[in-house]
Amino acid sequence: MSATPPTMTKGSTTGDPGHAPEAGGDGLKAGLKNRHLSMIAIGGVIGAGLFVGSGSGIAAAGPGILLSYALVGAMVVFVMRMLGEMAAANPTSGSFSAYADRALGRWAGFTIGWLYWFFWVVVLAVEATAGAGILNGWIPAVPQWAWALIVMVVLTATNLASVSSYGEFEFWFAGIKVVAIAAFIVIGGLAMFGVLPGSDNPGAGFDNLTSHGGFLPNGPGAILTGVLMVVFSFMGSEIVTLAAGESEDPQRAVRQATNSVIWRIGVFYLGSILVVVSLLPWDSKTITEKGSYVAALDSIGIPHAGQFMNVIVLTAVLSCLNSGLYTASRMAFSLGQRGDAPKAFAKTNSRGVPQAAILGSVVFGFVSVIFNYVWPDTVFKFLLNSSGAIALFVWLVICVTQLKFRGIIKREMPERHFVKMWLFPYLTWATIGMITFVLGFMVYDGGDNREQVLLSTLVGVIVLLIGVVRARSHRAAAVEK
Repeated sequence: MSATPPTMTKGSTTGDPGHAPEAGGDGLKAGLKNRHLSMIAIGGVIGAGLFVGSGSGIAAAGPGILLSYALVGAMVVFVMRMLGEMAAANPTSGSFSAYADRALGRWAGFTIGWLYWFFWVVVLAVEATAGAGILNGWIPAVPQWAWALIVMVVLTATNLASVSSYGEFEFWFAGIKVVAIAAFIVIGGLAMFGVLPGSDNPGAGFDNLTSHGGFLPNGPGAILTGVLMVVFSFMGSEIVTLAAGESEDPQRAVRQATNSVIWRIGVFYLGSILVVVSLLPWDSKTITEKGSYVAALDSIGIPHAGQFMNVIVLTAVLSCLNSGLYTASRMAFSLGQRGDAPKAFAKTNSRGVPQAAILGSVVFGFVSVIFNYVWPDTVFKFLLNSSGAIALFVWLVICVTQLKFRGIIKREMPERHFVKMWLFPYLTWATIGMITFVLGFMVYDGGDNREQVLLSTLVGVIVLLIGVVRARSHRAAAVEK
């Protein structure tokens, strides 16, 4: 491995730690502007899961779901701080996979890179199907599978055009989500205290937090149940560190994204959920029947709340699709550069787009969509469950990598140590403990949670073994030379 970090220029971001880029293109171009990165950072933490999945979490934990979101939010803040430390010092398209490659070994970068790619291409199928369902409800004359095909083709074309096209689409997708949640918090906050003109809600303030069985009506253990329900809605916050490598000022972008993650989670997650559980009793059937946000808007008397939220959810779905394809392709590109994926994945066209990496990722996404329609309860369920815990594996690897990468930064690039993990190494170890506990509790909880951990672990072990064998063969080849 190279002892010096790759050279980063404004026009190209082809270098990953320790491996020369593959020839055959101009390299990734710095086509993302600061406003793109800012909105990608904000929108990255707002997934469709926040709008769709929060109702079941509220039903399970009551108002205590706020503590579940706070615990997971704190974990994500710590992980992002660690990732920000590494990315600010060495921004690269491979992000945590490239850092694991350098700090832990080639086997680690290979394993977590391919697992992360697998996670996102399965997500493509999930989100394409969800978006198609909404669109089919509006225009039933077009079958659902055709809508899934249309959205996949459109967003694939967007990513193939240029990185700036991806950034522009994501800027507006994220902007719509941000404006929608901000408006929800403001309008809901006014209705909470009875000062919104024309509101149908009685405006009980914070009374609903304790008046229906207390703040923890189902006991303290429900907080952990809530953690399992909300943890995966935070996946995507790390995308900004991959995208930073194609920005005009990577270090500044990463620093801003890392510093702002606390208020982003505080406002968008805790703020909006606080409004929901304050406007409605946690045990209101409408929360699970209609969805938490629709139920809250209905309680205020907002007309057509369901259709309004469908538009927001569709925007979140398209945003996730757009970013998922981008993220999977850039990880494939980085793996190709390091010799851990087909060489074609490391090549870019004249626009600086890794065309083969995008097409390779979207082909698997298309196949997964077909599985979702043809074998939803067998093949696709296996894919879904075998990728379900990978988000936690990724966060765990980021933590372990940062323990060693701090020494690399201090030794080789101290002038780039702009972002520092708080209370190192104690808070890093504490975060490792938190993530490990969540994984263990998922196994203990049983059902789909246990199946996700076990199947994801099985897939992880298989990829790990392949990575170890490849690393040994590469070392043997290097010795022979």
